[in-house]
Amino acid sequence: MNKCLILVHVITVGVLALHMASAQTELPQARIVNLRSDPEQVLVLHVRPGYVSSVRVPEEVNSVVLGDPGTFKAEHSEAEPRLVFFKATSAKPAQTNALITTKGGHEISLSLVSPGNSDHSEVVDYVLNCERPHSFLINSAHPSFVVGETKNIAPEEPHSATPQGKPGSQERQLLKEQPLENPRWEGKLLRVAVGQTRGKEQQMAVPFAVLNASARTIELLPPQIQLAGTSRGKHRKAIKAEPVAIKDYWMTSRRLAPGARADGVVVFERPSFKESGERLLLAVAQAEEVDRPVVAPIAFVAPVTGGAK
Repeated sequence: MNKCLILVHVITVGVLALHMASAQTELPQARIVNLRSDPEQVLVLHVRPGYVSSVRVPEEVNSVVLGDPGTFKAEHSEAEPRLVFFKATSAKPAQTNALITTKGGHEISLSLVSPGNSDHSEVVDYVLNCERPHSFLINSAHPSFVVGETKNIAPEEPHSATPQGKPGSQERQLLKEQPLENPRWEGKLLRVAVGQTRGKEQQMAVPFAVLNASARTIELLPPQIQLAGTSRGKHRKAIKAEPVAIKDYWMTSRRLAPGARADGVVVFERPSFKESGERLLLAVAQAEEVDRPVVAPIAFVAPVTGGAK
């Protein structure tokens, strides 16, 4: 009788062990998802402990931020500039968010969802392809500092590149009337110069030029306008600049070879007033040094007659 009980016990333990092993080796529902990266929507990424999920974005990645780095992990390598890898590090169910920013200034918001090790039937997104939407361009009715890449709309006139794909006749004429023949450059390896402003009420248009004085090819970010001031202390240190909304901009090129130059025009709404210690500045940065822009001062009040000097 004892031998029979021992045999039944051994068989029961073996069946349980086989069942647990089969449950552990059961593969989840693997998926490869293709979604359009709409900046106004949040994309859901299903992850799982023991698996890595890859997110491919349309442009090179600039930064990745996790809401809960204690339960999730994000990895990015310069060898794969458009890939970000996410892992769930907790065996318990968890959720958090993540934000991916690209070198072009675009943002992709993600919601990370992990069921933990409790449910083997949940899906896992092996790959999430964030496809480029029909347009990454920002409507000029909503001022923004993230403006889409320029496109040539008239090959015979390289100065008519506009992020909205429409020729800006007045701004194009401004470039023709006010070429920066003897620019006063600001900066060393990346040089920026501005021309004479033209204004109508609060709207201003400023021609500018950018020169790549380095020995390598660079990619420019969209120009920005800042209202910067200095402290009133003894050393008059610079204080943080406030951004000014840009309505539109035009550039001949955003990728410059060594020694190459780009010309453009930026259109913006000028602030109604400023303090005596503040200055209006044009800021231009390259994609890999967004924290080191070159600034050039802009006249706060445009000449009455306009025109070039």
